[in-house]
Amino acid sequence: MIRTDALDQLPVRTAVPALERALDDRGVAVLCAPPGTGKTTLVPLVLAGLAGGGPVRRVVVAEPRRIAARAAARRMAWLIGERTGGRVGFTVRGERAVGHDTVVEVVTTGVLLQRLQRDQELAGVDAVIIDECHERHLDADTVAAFLLDVREAIRPDLRLVAASATTDAQGWARLLGDAPVVEAQGVSHPVEVVWAPPAAPVRPPHGMRVDPALLTHVAATVRRALAERDGDVLCFLPGVGEIGRVAGQLAGVAAEVLQVHGRAPAAVQDAVLAGSSEGRRVVLATSVAESSLTVPGVRVVVDSGLAREPRTDHARGLSALTTVRASQAAGRQRAGRAGREAPGVVYRCWVQAEDGRLARFPSPEIKVADLASFALQAACWGDPDASGLALLDPPPTGAMSAAREVLAAVGAVDADGRVTDRGVRMSRLGLHPRLARALLDGAAEVGGRRAAEVVALLGEEPPREYGDDLAAALRSARRGGDGYAARWRQEVRRLSSSVRDVAGGSAPDDAAVGLVAALAFPERVARARGEGVFLMASGTGAELRDGSGLRSAPWLAVAVADRPAHAASARVRLAAVVDEETARAAAGHLLRGGEEVRWAGGDVVARRVERLGAVELSVRPLQQPEPALVREALVEGLRREGLGLLRWTRESEQLRERLAFLRRELGEPWPDVSQEALLERAGQWLEPELSRARRRSDLARVDAGQALRRLLPWATGEAARLDELAPERIEVPSGSRVRVEYGGAQPVLAVKLQELFGLRESPRVAGVPVLVHLLSPAGRPAAVTADLASFWRDGYQAVRAELRGRYPKHPWPQDPTTVEATRFTKARLKRE
Repeated sequence: MIRTDALDQLPVRTAVPALERALDDRGVAVLCAPPGTGKTTLVPLVLAGLAGGGPVRRVVVAEPRRIAARAAARRMAWLIGERTGGRVGFTVRGERAVGHDTVVEVVTTGVLLQRLQRDQELAGVDAVIIDECHERHLDADTVAAFLLDVREAIRPDLRLVAASATTDAQGWARLLGDAPVVEAQGVSHPVEVVWAPPAAPVRPPHGMRVDPALLTHVAATVRRALAERDGDVLCFLPGVGEIGRVAGQLAGVAAEVLQVHGRAPAAVQDAVLAGSSEGRRVVLATSVAESSLTVPGVRVVVDSGLAREPRTDHARGLSALTTVRASQAAGRQRAGRAGREAPGVVYRCWVQAEDGRLARFPSPEIKVADLASFALQAACWGDPDASGLALLDPPPTGAMSAAREVLAAVGAVDADGRVTDRGVRMSRLGLHPRLARALLDGAAEVGGRRAAEVVALLGEEPPREYGDDLAAALRSARRGGDGYAARWRQEVRRLSSSVRDVAGGSAPDDAAVGLVAALAFPERVARARGEGVFLMASGTGAELRDGSGLRSAPWLAVAVADRPAHAASARVRLAAVVDEETARAAAGHLLRGGEEVRWAGGDVVARRVERLGAVELSVRPLQQPEPALVREALVEGLRREGLGLLRWTRESEQLRERLAFLRRELGEPWPDVSQEALLERAGQWLEPELSRARRRSDLARVDAGQALRRLLPWATGEAARLDELAPERIEVPSGSRVRVEYGGAQPVLAVKLQELFGLRESPRVAGVPVLVHLLSPAGRPAAVTADLASFWRDGYQAVRAELRGRYPKHPWPQDPTTVEATRFTKARLKRE
């Protein structure tokens, strides 16, 4: 019996006529309706003809999470007086409740992706609703892009609705071809905001770590809320670990404490969503409770202000969830859970002043996640670079390149990026391509059942109490009676049915676990370089925690690791012991061997090296290295340590300074002799000496000045004017030939003042006045001038008065421009 009263109370009913008109006219629409209005439950029933009349149509509803898919199906079935599996059913990974009469099927976006790859027409389906599209999950974005392709190419009759719980719907409307936006008004009860920051500062989250002091404060805030307010309490925390720790601190409260997250058993999830008539409840939940679900009885929300988002370090091959500050949109969604049924209150565990600095919306997953699965889906769809897909945000170029490298390494795509038969099979396993490779190749080595067991462990990280040894975690899962072990067994059954078991899997469990883990993450096979310290094939260091039983292992296959901010090495959270043979077998595509000639430790190092990625397997000295490689290493040494490796005499250095002066003042054809330019043209001026050199000591014998002369403009004839334009020495009136220094901004001539008597103007080189440093008879500085005529006229008399008292034996004429220059004393002049 249809529960008409309950259906009539859903606020979205007023928007249904406009939605139906939009779909009749355009075939696409964006439905924007606040949480609790019934967009997830009433709208599919109406479009399917199960509520409100109309023709019966088959409707598929895509939800981002399994818990939401099951809950939505059960709620719709209840509204029409049935159980799931009748006219309303659901399909999620590992569970299916669908019958011959099913016309509304709720699926996860991942399930719908798989279905589209097998049947692009979606034969028999009349409409698809993508629910909670504002959350920007990658699968939902991909599903939307594929469905738009289907509508354009083969199913223009397929109706498509993007359903959003926020008012930020314009982007989706544009994506769907300027689709009409239909808005439903919700019945919003007021929600009071109480700012409840910790009394003392807490450390910000990094990686998966959350300051325990914040969790203690959240638990205290829950106790405060129970004391100050009526109704059930819904507390948002970033992950399963934090939920468990806060639950432990709530022992003894006068309420039932429940835990809701994606890993929770279905029975627990159903119990939370069913509500309770006995006593109060505290529901500790991750972001799965932000939308799609109504938790009955909740009047109070306690928000930790944290969430988990995927992050990928492509350079190091590390992908993991990281803890971030929840966005403003997430904060509004969470607060709204307190006002679904009656006025409520939200306790926010941060300072009010910080709220305005939070991100407006969560990061689109396509911008931050590992894109290997997306790239495989796109390749299977026939668009390997995803350039033809209608996406709200294009995938980052670097992330897509890294994803395609992964796909090529596991054999999912060919050299042109086209999907292989193996890639198609991998895409249908419902696994990340790395795990799909481990399952397929591991089954052939260790048997399908054991490969499935290990891959199931890798697909959902075991609880922390299972430890960091993957083989020990396997044994714990086999004998475990907890919720994780139950889910693990279910996944093992699913994966085992996808591969053929083989009789040859006779290796011990520990060896089998290591091989499968290494097949999944070949870049993370790691060789020990100290107690508990390893180097992964990717080049990233890795460290085990103190007390780990893996610290003495010679090799590891690292399954789970994260790299904290500013840390030089990754922290290993889950790994298996392997040997070198296993590492070579799993990461064979990273195996390289050959001659390695490079500059290291201040000299040329020549050796024959075999490497597994960044890990050196064997090293032998190379007696006769390739000359071209030696030359390249020597040039690298010059780049690192500078041209001082060559032999620079005083004349060599002055020649370089003279050339630099001419280049600065006259330009071409005089050569650029800066270090950068000389290194760039090493082949022109350091040959043949550079090709003959074999080590650092050979460079030290190269006469840099002689080599520099090769750069002079001989072809134009200008080289012959070097001594004319930038003479090494200038003859002064006394007859002395004085060296000119070119190392500064202006050429410098340091000469005794008396040797310039009779010279009226400053000397010039290349048209530039020389800066004259006038010295006393003892060679000490007396004056500096670039204008000798001005000095004789204005400055000489003061200098003369000072020097004639100190050096009375030397001539100090009244007018120095009219006397003969000299190097001698007055007595010496008389004798001559």
